[in-house]
Amino acid sequence: MILGVSGWLSEKLGWSVTSIRIAFVVSVLFFGAGLGLYLILWLVKVFSK
Repeated sequence: MILGVSGWLSEKLGWSVTSIRIAFVVSVLFFGAGLGLYLILWLVKVFSK
């Protein structure tokens, strides 16, 4: 995706990037929370350095 959250999260969790991206897309389509979660994780990524 745009901000690199999927790659960062895959390194932290040991999951594949593809499965994380699919989870984000599914959460956006079904729950509407994926975009907010993505932005929160981006903030965590930026400020955890």
